[in-house]
Amino acid sequence: EQMKIIEVVEITQSLIEQLIFVWEKSVKATHLFLSDNEVEEIKKYIPQALNGIAHLIIAENESSRPVAFMGIEEQKLEMLFIAPEERGKGLGRKLLQYGIENYSVNELAVNEQNPLAKGFYEHMGFHVYKRTDHDEQGNPYPLLYMKLKIHRTGYGRTSRFRLWTSQGILA
Repeated sequence: EQMKIIEVVEITQSLIEQLIFVWEKSVKATHLFLSDNEVEEIKKYIPQALNGIAHLIIAENESSRPVAFMGIEEQKLEMLFIAPEERGKGLGRKLLQYGIENYSVNELAVNEQNPLAKGFYEHMGFHVYKRTDHDEQGNPYPLLYMKLKIHRTGYGRTSRFRLWTSQGILA
């Protein structure tokens, strides 16, 4: 399967609609702690969030439809959403590595109640350095703040792959 990673230069209304579709499917599959009403409420702010992000990067499938996207602000991963039917194919890893290599992404926040995402980021070399009881909107959903771990020691002894995933090409 050929996936294309594309940096969005101009956000069109039709792209926003496609990304909202991906976002909603992704959130309903992973954020099981949110009610349908809460999802609908958050959904209203997605166009604004997409328009406001410094770097919006999408992954398109072979039919040129967006199936995943991430947003980066400075060196922080602000969003990463993958259509549920595309999960487990290495797409999240590809996108995040792209962000680490091209934008020096080294920080993110994840919902504590989304253990799959937390596990994925840990696998990618991030570790929790801070926890809050509420999310950034003040809702009672704990957030875990994670930073990219950089192993400066044991440089020569670590396999190329480990270094690659934990540091984003030896950053």
